[in-house]
Amino acid sequence: MKVYKFGGASVKDAESIRNLAKIVKAESDNLVIVVSAFGKTTNALERVLKAWLNGENKYITLLDEVYMAHLSVVMDLFGQDGEVRGKIDLSFALLRDYLLTSIKGEYDFEYDQVVSYGEIWSTIIVAEYLKNNFQQVYWCDIRETIMTDDRYRDANVLWSESTKRVRSIFNFRKERIYITQGFIGGTATGKATTLGREGSDYTAAILANMLDAECVVVWKDVPGILNADPKWFPEAQKLDEISYREAVEMSFSGAKVIHPKTIKPLHNKNIPLYVRSFLTPEAKGTVIKVDATLRKIMPVFIRKEEQILISILPKDFSFVMGDNLSRIFHTFITHGIKVNLVEASAVSIDVCVDDERSKVDSLINDFRVEYSAVYNENVELLSIRHYTPEAMTRITKGREILLEQRTRSTVRFVVRKE
Repeated sequence: MKVYKFGGASVKDAESIRNLAKIVKAESDNLVIVVSAFGKTTNALERVLKAWLNGENKYITLLDEVYMAHLSVVMDLFGQDGEVRGKIDLSFALLRDYLLTSIKGEYDFEYDQVVSYGEIWSTIIVAEYLKNNFQQVYWCDIRETIMTDDRYRDANVLWSESTKRVRSIFNFRKERIYITQGFIGGTATGKATTLGREGSDYTAAILANMLDAECVVVWKDVPGILNADPKWFPEAQKLDEISYREAVEMSFSGAKVIHPKTIKPLHNKNIPLYVRSFLTPEAKGTVIKVDATLRKIMPVFIRKEEQILISILPKDFSFVMGDNLSRIFHTFITHGIKVNLVEASAVSIDVCVDDERSKVDSLINDFRVEYSAVYNENVELLSIRHYTPEAMTRITKGREILLEQRTRSTVRFVVRKE
């Protein structure tokens, strides 16, 4: 049994879904297929949510635009077949009713209730199309299968209960192909949760772990894992294979090819992960596995944009270490802010985080009693794995370096955005 994961770019329109079906047709093993929301649907639903929470009636128009985009795909794939359209209409009606009748709650909670619909719609359409081309296809609502806590927008999986449900549902007794959603889960009380932005890779890894899969294949619009973002470095080269450790280091530094949480469930069961191109499915791509080696050592360049560099100093010039350090990081956790880089001195600590302005403002406000806190906005975090002097010069030349951090194999710079 294998787990296939198709991201938003691979299901952005009707032709993409036809291509997905061709890839599935070439596979004879049992499959669990994890599908993301179409194209930019998540971003579109975020705009719907923002307008709704702000009391702006334009959320209705914004949601209608999302509906028409999905209806266009349905009509292209199924023509006048009313059954599939009926399923999509019903699901959109459920969301519209929720927005019309619900008492608005906290942002993170409402985010998960609204944005999770993107994956529901995409998988309904993909499942129905595959049913027309294959026998033994089953659509599964992962909100009833992967159980999580109620930490909305970054939920933790309840592994014991989820494993029981996953093994019961994905049993391959009657079906050979299961279609389900990435990125989302559900609480015991029936509320939708999400596993973190771009979390569909993580969903695929969770299911692979629980089902003892042979492998996971992530289908993307790139030939594999590259040593740089081709939009940044057009001459970026493909890495044929990398280790789990290398993948974790890259994803933590900000590489967008694999979600940071993906590797651990696979490493625990020694399940290889392949990153392959849905544009050229015959190509081998990149494999992530336990005994991989970099056949050719080359610098790996990673850029993490939209960062804020926060500097924290105790007002009484006491040491930052010990109890102070513990309280500082507890405050970050309380505000739901993930730390991307830390640099500490005797009387100050510098922290680089994602630019989530409302959370950062609230954090700094909490620090004001005991600490002085200032920040630099509009900065980038640049990392190089297996760095060389030439590689460092290449990405920092002409840039203002605010902070540099170096280990044996990785160098990281916080620089002002160009």
